[in-house]
Amino acid sequence: MRRSIPGWLVRLLVCVALTQSALNLSRPVTSYRALALGADARAIGLITAAYAVLPVLVALPLGRLADRWRPAPLVSAGAVLLAAGSALLGAAPGLGALAVWSAVLGLGHLSFMVGGQTLIAQQSSDNQHDQYFGLYAAVTSFGQLVGPALGGLVLSVSDGPSLTSTTSSLQLAAGLALAAVPFTASLSARRRRQPTRSEPGTHPSAWRILRSPGVSAGVFASLMLLAAVDILTAYLPVIGEENGIGPGVIGALLSLRAAASIVSRLLVAPMVRTWGRIPLIVVSSAGSAITVVFLPIFASPVVLATLLVVAGFFLGIGQPLTMTQVVQAVPAQVRGAALAMRLTGNRLGQVAVPAAAGVVAGAAGVAAAFLLTAALLGAAAWGVARR
Repeated sequence: MRRSIPGWLVRLLVCVALTQSALNLSRPVTSYRALALGADARAIGLITAAYAVLPVLVALPLGRLADRWRPAPLVSAGAVLLAAGSALLGAAPGLGALAVWSAVLGLGHLSFMVGGQTLIAQQSSDNQHDQYFGLYAAVTSFGQLVGPALGGLVLSVSDGPSLTSTTSSLQLAAGLALAAVPFTASLSARRRRQPTRSEPGTHPSAWRILRSPGVSAGVFASLMLLAAVDILTAYLPVIGEENGIGPGVIGALLSLRAAASIVSRLLVAPMVRTWGRIPLIVVSSAGSAITVVFLPIFASPVVLATLLVVAGFFLGIGQPLTMTQVVQAVPAQVRGAALAMRLTGNRLGQVAVPAAAGVVAGAAGVAAAFLLTAALLGAAAWGVARR
């Protein structure tokens, strides 16, 4: 019989649900606040990219800190920063301030993710990684479902997006993130389990970690899958504005995408046993690429809902599998650093892909941003298959 889920993991998943709901409420509402402040598609792309700038610089040091000390305090710090970033976004008077506080929000998210993922890597065995990372990613998708729906509801009740209604939404996000802080305290009290198969005193360089078999391909697939979710979150409101689709419907559509990702992530462990980890990462990237191409073509909410369900299922598969792939490709004592490398790649993708998408959207329309994303997802699928 499969062992029950341990208490520390349950508490971590509660923190994930609250903070991810806060994050995914804040991010689409930030786009609406930017629109209310006069932003165009290019400016929204740059603000979205700002979310990832600061984390790129500190991800690896945070990962090494989690390896040498404890990951749980990073979870607590992440929740606090997410709350602060959301509140400050709600008070931002201009586009420059939105970019700055988006960077703070990104730093909070990074700290939480490095801490939470390293905690799972340290406190579970190799044969539990697919299941536990799958649960972690599924609850992340739950937050991606709840957050946009809450944001859309608040904006709809307030008769549409405005500076006042976006402030209310972002204050709600701050409250959700703060609610996670008490749960992080019990994680901080947990003792670290000593890793096995380690080589004390060795700390491979970032380049050596990246060159470990399967790591670079997994990092690229991971960053593209995450960047694709960012593009959907940032530009689906723009599609809605162009086609007369209200923020409540857009929030529901984003939530449908997240619900489909929850389903696929809950099925990760049995799918791996049936088809294998690498084929599933390839299918996740390729299937997402094919679906993303069609999103800007159709203005019907029903068709968009169908496409987003399919896209959400494919997008959900790859992330937990790349976590396991990276963790099991390196020695146990540097797993936090390896996960940080993966998150660094994610953040670089969140800087480069939205920025590039903003440039092409400004020059050729929103559809060009989705075409670029699809092409890069296809390249990720090819890279994993080739590797």
